[in-house]
Amino acid sequence: MSIASEFKEFAMKGNVVDMAVGVIVGVAFGKIVSSLIADVITPVLGKLIGGVNFTDLAISLGADPKGAAVLVKYGVFLQSIFDFLVITFVLFLALRGINKLKKPAAAPAAPAAPPRQEVLLEEIRDALRNNR
Repeated sequence: MSIASEFKEFAMKGNVVDMAVGVIVGVAFGKIVSSLIADVITPVLGKLIGGVNFTDLAISLGADPKGAAVLVKYGVFLQSIFDFLVITFVLFLALRGINKLKKPAAAPAAPAAPPRQEVLLEEIRDALRNNR
C-alpha cells in the first residue's frame, strides 16, 4: 500500500473529517464571540463604568530608542480573558446539553413485590398441590 493511499484512507475516516469540521466551526464561533464581546459587550461595560475603552487601557513604559511609546496593553488582555470565559462557558453549556442527551434511559424499575396476602395464598396453594 502506497503512502498516498494510506493517507487517503486515514483522511477519510469519520473521526478526522468530524474533527476538521469541528475545528472550522470552532474558529468561526470564536470570531463571532470575539466580535460580540469587542463590539457589543465591552463598549457597554466601559460606558457603565465611566466611559472607559478597554482596548485603550495601557501602562506606558517610556519610549524605545526610535521614540515610539512602549506600552503594556492590559486592556486588550482583559478583553481576551473575557472572550475566553464566554467561549468556555458556552461550550460547557453545549457539552452539558449533549451529555444529557447521550445518557441512556434508566432501566425500568423491577416490579413491586406482591402483597404479603398473595404470597401466603400462593404458599398454601403450593402446599395443597404437594399433598395430593
